[in-house]
Amino acid sequence: MSAIKIHLEDAEMHPVERLARLLHVETEDVAYAALNRLMLQARDPEVQNDICQTCKSRDTQLPLWADTAGSVHAYEGMRDCDPEHSKYSV
Repeated sequence: MSAIKIHLEDAEMHPVERLARLLHVETEDVAYAALNRLMLQARDPEVQNDICQTCKSRDTQLPLWADTAGSVHAYEGMRDCDPEHSKYSV
């Protein structure tokens, strides 16, 4: 049997692991299902373009489905419990 190795950043792997746990399957099953779905749609030029664009951007940015724990969020840098920006302020 042939093998394909996929190297994922933690921020990419964690959502895959969560989905696998939710579905009670292995992470490899999630990857295989994703590849299966992609291959069924691979003749579509838009899908082909997406594959090429993803390949080019992989070194510089995480995919949209990845955990974004390393990115800056709008609330970062605000004081804790800043009443002006709190959705719970009265």
